[in-house]
Amino acid sequence: MNVKLRYFLVILAVVVLISKPALASEAAQASHSYHFNGTKLANWWVLPFAGMLISIALGPLCFPHFWKHHFGKTALIWALLFLIPSTLIFGRTVTTYAVVETLLLEYLPFVILLLALFTITGGIHLTGTLVGTPHLNTLLLLIGTFIASLVGTTGSAMLLIRPVLRANAHRRYRVHTIIFFIFLVANIGGSLTPLGDPPLFLGFLKGVSFFWTVTHLFTKTIFMATTLLLIYILIDIILYNREGRPKLTLDSSHKPFGFTGSINFPLLAGVVLMVLISGLWRSGIKIHVWADIFLDFQNLTRDTVLLGLTGLSLVLTKPEVRRSNNFTWGPILEVAKLFAGIFITMIPAIAILRAGSEGNLRNLVALATSFNGQPLNYTYFWLTGILSSFLDNAPTYLVFFNMAGGEAKTLMTTLPDTLTAISAGAVFMGANTYIGNAPNFMVRAIAEGQGVKMPSFFGYMVWSLGILIPLFVIITFIFFT
Repeated sequence: MNVKLRYFLVILAVVVLISKPALASEAAQASHSYHFNGTKLANWWVLPFAGMLISIALGPLCFPHFWKHHFGKTALIWALLFLIPSTLIFGRTVTTYAVVETLLLEYLPFVILLLALFTITGGIHLTGTLVGTPHLNTLLLLIGTFIASLVGTTGSAMLLIRPVLRANAHRRYRVHTIIFFIFLVANIGGSLTPLGDPPLFLGFLKGVSFFWTVTHLFTKTIFMATTLLLIYILIDIILYNREGRPKLTLDSSHKPFGFTGSINFPLLAGVVLMVLISGLWRSGIKIHVWADIFLDFQNLTRDTVLLGLTGLSLVLTKPEVRRSNNFTWGPILEVAKLFAGIFITMIPAIAILRAGSEGNLRNLVALATSFNGQPLNYTYFWLTGILSSFLDNAPTYLVFFNMAGGEAKTLMTTLPDTLTAISAGAVFMGANTYIGNAPNFMVRAIAEGQGVKMPSFFGYMVWSLGILIPLFVIITFIFFT
């Protein structure tokens, strides 16, 4: 995008935001408490959100060079395609309220947690010469799967992908290890706590209790992880024997097993502790921001401490540790820019879904609802999962969370199986494609940078269709019917 066009878009946005609504009659249809009235929104309001997600799905694949340099501008354009019509039709106040509420209460806590996990785990470097035998590889996948729910799929994947690649550098067959790494460490392992995967953290921000997730997803996660690890070790043993059981020749550069940047471990524990405290502690103090937007004191405290822990990691970690991890800010900047566009453009989609059968997405609601008005849990599982496979699992989770009512207390108590189906679909099926979850592409890029010829987008899906989908069918019959 050239400079003139960029300035034009910014000026246009400013002009619109300070103007009066052009259509007062439609503006009057918005809620008197500043909220969008989802029953009055047409389906075309969802187009910027759909365009944003389609851009994320196809941009890196079809236009990699353009996407690399202009993904932030793309997100801005889609956001403006919602903000400008919204301001003209519903007015400055309603639009500003929706944006401020979304950014303060959902987007910023989401990005702050990812930033803290990304920065702190990026300051931990695993040293030592590991030899990628089937048993060691399985152990590394098991460890990564376990810690993913503690430090997040992004943190766990970034912490272990390079040691896994180093351990298997002498192996002829390495692709299957990276694919199962994406299945387990970058996705399914993060299903037990709000720390594990972005969709669950968004649910936590919406009011889902911290330990509810581990209680209701434990058996599903254990089934998926155990089955996948057994399939993996069988495949790896076969390929390891086909390679002639290669041995790694150690040289003078051999280092004992250990960690550098160990100061980050207590900082990581601090992140876990603060998220846990914010979920259990109810201060009763609310800080007024604007209109009827309030920040809970415990959440503000959590985010402030997380930023402080992030700063401590940057100060206390030696620069050479991050250099050893090839640490860059690119991945987290991409996530921050793209999710700003996602959160803004999904505002009308959520409003329509909140309207339920009275909104214009009533057909989608009907698809997931039985004739007697009860939610069809297997439909929620597959709808959430399929969209999480090709879009992004965090906003997809929010869409179906809101479609199911959007009230965490009701979903946890009256409709726990529905919330479980939504949670499992978003986290598990994020592994179906490279674009289902943020760490997937990051792992692929790192692997290719170290000489592993990873399969194409559809080549990867051959693995997921052959291995993951049959397992999802099995857990559908066991748990969701």
